[in-house]
Amino acid sequence: MEPRESWAALAAGGIAGVCVDLILFPLDTVKTRLQSPQGFRKAGGFRGIYAGVPSTAIGSFPNAAAFFITYENVKSLLHRDSTSYLTPATHMVAASLGEVVACLIRVPSEVVKQRAQVSPSSSTLRILSHTLYHEGIQGLYRGYKSTVLREIPFSLVQFPLWESLKDLWSWKQGHVVDSWQSAVCGAFAGGFAAAVTTPLDVAKTRIMLAKAGSSNASGNVLTALSGVWRTQGLSGLFAGVVPRMAAISLGGFIFLGTYEKTRQLLL
Repeated sequence: MEPRESWAALAAGGIAGVCVDLILFPLDTVKTRLQSPQGFRKAGGFRGIYAGVPSTAIGSFPNAAAFFITYENVKSLLHRDSTSYLTPATHMVAASLGEVVACLIRVPSEVVKQRAQVSPSSSTLRILSHTLYHEGIQGLYRGYKSTVLREIPFSLVQFPLWESLKDLWSWKQGHVVDSWQSAVCGAFAGGFAAAVTTPLDVAKTRIMLAKAGSSNASGNVLTALSGVWRTQGLSGLFAGVVPRMAAISLGGFIFLGTYEKTRQLLL
């Protein structure tokens, strides 16, 4: 990629990330509280629906920017030597590497945000300082592995599906899709990916919210999943699936549509 294209991907990704995270924050709070071990009502119900939003506001731009600059550069690099039937694999590899890089920024922000969402009476700064004092920097990265294990399968579904839907729509109408059409493809791809990866999201939430020293605090995804299965069964594994699908479908529309439009304007 040329430097101008890289900068456009970085800026467009960051702007798209901020837009979607702030617009859909209330839905994310509801989803987190539905998945929390103490239950929806004890976690705050519909009170303090914007608890933790400062953490999201700070982390959104660099997180999304890191993902898209990695995604576009890896995709550009791999496309040089790939044939058409390998295109989905190219998108999968690019999205996976993008998630690994983005999670270095996303996870600390997510830990603080989720703890604030289930403790609306505590400020974001207080939760951050409490986490650093009692758990150190590793406390902010609790759930890194589970987040990556959630995001990579999600991206393996979402991005190849998004790119394939855009290609199909472009072929049917005879020209490249508009930004709103890209957004529609993103909504469908995001909603489908959200549904199938909900159990991994539940495991990630339990790990991030676990008290220090508990079995879930170790970060083992299988332990978290088996614990949910034993106590709540299938309904527990898919807790919050409806708000998650709604948020990510709408998020996919806003995120990928905004990204495409902003990138077009910058190039």
